[in-house]
Amino acid sequence: MDTMSSRATTPDTELDPSIAARLKRGPDGLVPAIAQQYDTGEVLMLGWMDDEALHRTLTTGRCTYWSRSRQEYWVKGDTSGHFQYVKSVALDCDADTVLVKVDQVGAACHTGARTCFDADVLATDPAAAPSAPSSSGTTAPGASAPATPGTSTPATPAQ
Repeated sequence: MDTMSSRATTPDTELDPSIAARLKRGPDGLVPAIAQQYDTGEVLMLGWMDDEALHRTLTTGRCTYWSRSRQEYWVKGDTSGHFQYVKSVALDCDADTVLVKVDQVGAACHTGARTCFDADVLATDPAAAPSAPSSSGTTAPGASAPATPGTSTPATPAQ
């Protein structure tokens, strides 16, 4: 368990209004925050931040999260020694998720594992997943496009 305090903001600890205006929070006032190792791209963990936690993260250079179960702030590493030193912070395209690139010292997961995503791998081979059209509307290599009822495939001109 890491350092915690009650959830409250004061004027000198408020998130920059230009950031706060863009942020899309859930009904509980929180946004998911993904911690990623800055130099390898390894996804380490998912935590939750409110405006105060994000402000602390941006201003201290250390990740601060809101614990939904304990209803308290915690600074990653204050008691565990497994620090997250902030390298960059970004919002996703919808401004509803924060990506914090960090230099992780020690384990990121509360279980003692380097990452929270090591233990329960659901798939490892992309070929094992069903083929689906890509965002460009084309089908993945080696996969056949689904037929659309009532349409015919135009003939391909000979070259």
